[in-house]
Amino acid sequence: MRVRGIRGATTVEKNEASQIIAATKELLAEMIRLNQVAAEDVASVLITTTEDLNAAFPAQAARSFEGWTYVPLMCAREIPVPGSLPRCIRVMMHVNTERGQREIEHVFLRDAVQLRPDLVNR
Repeated sequence: MRVRGIRGATTVEKNEASQIIAATKELLAEMIRLNQVAAEDVASVLITTTEDLNAAFPAQAARSFEGWTYVPLMCAREIPVPGSLPRCIRVMMHVNTERGQREIEHVFLRDAVQLRPDLVNR
């Protein structure tokens, strides 16, 4: 088994706690589903937001998943690159898996599909 990174990103319309939590939960759920991730296999999760999102910690969304009580989670801020995608939540989930890098399903939702069009709908 190896540690692999699963990337994900999504956006929200407004800097509101309910939107941040809901969008993060949707993103994580899709990452988990597509990659058949069990909580016990998650080494850690790093979640970042653009500087225009500060109404909630997006990691709160992960606490609603069964078995995720002890999964290490950390939130951070993206670097504010001029012209970058606004109101964006990004996830890097590190998992122990037998899958190869090309078998990992990265997930980009809403306006975040423009971040990695090469990985969307492969």
